Amino acid sequence: MVKKELLENFYTTMVKIRAFEMRIEEFSLKAEVPGFVHLYIGEEAIGTGVMANLTHADYIQSTHRGHGHCIAKGAQTDRMMAEIFGKKTGYCKGKGGSMHIADFSVGMLGANGIVGGGYTLATGAALAEKIKGTDTVSVVFFGDGASNRGTFHEAMNMAAAWKLPIVFVCENNEWASTTPYLTTTSVKDIADRAVGYGVPGTICDGNDVFEVYETAKEAIERARKGEGPSIVECKTYRIKGHFVGDPENYRTKEEVQKRFTENDPITRFEEKVLAEGLMTEKELEAIREAVEVEIEAAVAFAHESPYPDAEELYDDLYVDGGSAE
Repeated sequence: MVKKELLENFYTTMVKIRAFEMRIEEFSLKAEVPGFVHLYIGEEAIGTGVMANLTHADYIQSTHRGHGHCIAKGAQTDRMMAEIFGKKTGYCKGKGGSMHIADFSVGMLGANGIVGGGYTLATGAALAEKIKGTDTVSVVFFGDGASNRGTFHEAMNMAAAWKLPIVFVCENNEWASTTPYLTTTSVKDIADRAVGYGVPGTICDGNDVFEVYETAKEAIERARKGEGPSIVECKTYRIKGHFVGDPENYRTKEEVQKRFTENDPITRFEEKVLAEGLMTEKELEAIREAVEVEIEAAVAFAHESPYPDAEELYDDLYVDGGSAE
């Protein structure tokens, strides 16, 4: 029996991610936020299910599609919204934008604009914790396309050889930018690559938050006990384009709509908890209303916040001596 608190956590987190992303999509289409934006709509169950097994002491390393990971790990939506708008009250003082949000206070080591760029950072965090003798776990998220990068294999090999406390979570949404992953990947299931490193590889339905939670729980507990890394592959589908504004000439709108209608993780959750009497419609509605209030407050915070001053351009760098001239 799933505890009520966990059910509420699942639903609140997924609805919050969806609401946040829908507002960001709206602002991006109006050209009100700078830079590229990559949405997590339709994949909410993965970040939610995985992160429900973690504490703020545990680390995560995200991807360019990282808003959902940030929210699920406990980052503040107002500071996230401000960052995406380029405001100085944002997590990176408005200098990082959508693809570089980080909050070390909750173990969020940062989103990453480099495909496959998070593997080695997360592996380094896992190594540090093993040296310190803690039971802290590191989790790195990556897409199906990123599994073809050299950093994946380097990090997997090191993590396996030294039995580091890390879990590699593949969000297989079937599309690497504009390319279907089966045309560029040597295996049907990314989890099969775990065999080459002598570690477990498991597959779950990435649109079922309950299944993601249980699958990730086993892998995370294994890492926490010092038994080493594993791969968890979450099968899902990228509902939105690679980025907001992507013309998506490589697939049909009918295909996308069909996949979303059949597998929306939020709808599936609602249907399950209502059918089994685990939650009531009134309880679900109360959560949706609370989320709406929070997101609108985040939007207001972002709009009201100032942009960084030009004099701050060279602040927060690793070297001194910069000049705005």
